[in-house]
Amino acid sequence: MSRTPEITRTECRQCGTEIFGVNGRYSCTVCGWVNPWNEGNGDLPVAEDDPDYPRRRPRR
Repeated sequence: MSRTPEITRTECRQCGTEIFGVNGRYSCTVCGWVNPWNEGNGDLPVAEDDPDYPRRRPRR
């Protein structure tokens, strides 16, 4: 599943600072608050989606 990232914004639940995130996932740089991963908009990518994921070579 490929989805274009969307910049989203909200208010930090801990200190009230306006914060920005990607697809509903946030981290406050002022107080360190981070919202739970499952509150984001959509599924997180799996490791195999990472271009740096180590591919196993077939056995000979």
